[in-house]
Amino acid sequence: MTDNLPVVSNWKGRSYLLGAIGGLALGLLSAYLFVRSTEDKGKPEPSRIGTMDVVRLGVALLAIARQIADLASDD
Repeated sequence: MTDNLPVVSNWKGRSYLLGAIGGLALGLLSAYLFVRSTEDKGKPEPSRIGTMDVVRLGVALLAIARQIADLASDD
């Protein structure tokens, strides 16, 4: 009975799933590297992250998001 149904490609759902998995993997890798760097320096706790460091990371993430969005353009 289901053989007559049209096949619909759910590319949006796959894109969201791939983005979520990629973001999770990148976040876990970043946290691992941050912890490892702190341990390699022999510190019991990481040093405070400055406001400008957070701003720089935010700008870099926005640039990456823009480059990913540009992948969909036909230019």
